[in-house]
Amino acid sequence: MNAIEVKNLQRIFRAKIGVIKRSIKEVMAVEDISFAIRSGELFGLLGPNGAGKTTTFRMLCGLLRPSEGHVEVMGHDATRDAEAVRRILGYMTQRFSLYDDLSVDENLEFIAEIYGLPRREKRERVEMACREYRLEELRRQRAGTMSGGQRQRLALAATTLHRPELLLLDEPTSAVDPQSRREFWESLFDLVESGTTIRVSTHYMDEAERCHQLAILDRGRIATEGAPKALMRDIGAAVIEVSCDRPRAAHELLRHLEAVRSVTQLGSRLHLLVDPTLAHPESRIRERLANAGFDADINRTGASLEDVFVAATRMHLEPSRS
Repeated sequence: MNAIEVKNLQRIFRAKIGVIKRSIKEVMAVEDISFAIRSGELFGLLGPNGAGKTTTFRMLCGLLRPSEGHVEVMGHDATRDAEAVRRILGYMTQRFSLYDDLSVDENLEFIAEIYGLPRREKRERVEMACREYRLEELRRQRAGTMSGGQRQRLALAATTLHRPELLLLDEPTSAVDPQSRREFWESLFDLVESGTTIRVSTHYMDEAERCHQLAILDRGRIATEGAPKALMRDIGAAVIEVSCDRPRAAHELLRHLEAVRSVTQLGSRLHLLVDPTLAHPESRIRERLANAGFDADINRTGASLEDVFVAATRMHLEPSRS
């Protein structure tokens, strides 16, 4: 069973431009995307800034009406049954959205009131949330004085207080340290184990690899989607690693090769994405470097998820044709 089904989703924003002679400018934020998320799945959404991730999240929540297309969430039409959708999902935004001047307890009790939980059940849920998300020693502390990781745990506790079937998390770990991010993801897997479906957007490749399925959004369209391992296996490019003593100079030389789609420096190594139709790419690159006086070690290697992201979103240096 699918928790979410999206068909031909589109969103156009219209804005007036000009001071004296005003005209209407249309911006296509999301353009004809379709996907499905199975129940109990952790589905990741990647994409550069401005790719349409947050706009997509808002349409899934029923907070934003699509210009075209259809969104079904747990059997409900997200446009016509927006109120029903909001009752069964939890939405955690990029920015901390609780009240800084309220304590942990006060924030959670306020959220419980919003969801209309009975008084006895409200107390039980708040107690359970504080134990589950390690907030027991912070219950009287104001949210505004908490660390990034603590605020993140509080936000997740509030988002799951009404036990939603579906969680939508929009870049939830953008302002916390690596240890807090790891602990946060352990909490997500506990939720998935209990049957919760989660859709999360992130800029961190290590987080994206934890997802069951991924979709990479570019300029409002889905550039590629699939399981992380499958995406890395089927990247559609030869991945070449170059080790040499002058990596910056080698970088400048190689990025101008016609078949090279991307060059990334990793310490003293260079990571190249090369046109897969090029025969014997290692030999070609070795010859070019040797002719320029470089002593280099060249090997073909496996793709990383960052390679997949770069290839899918075309965020590489356009090579000059020489």
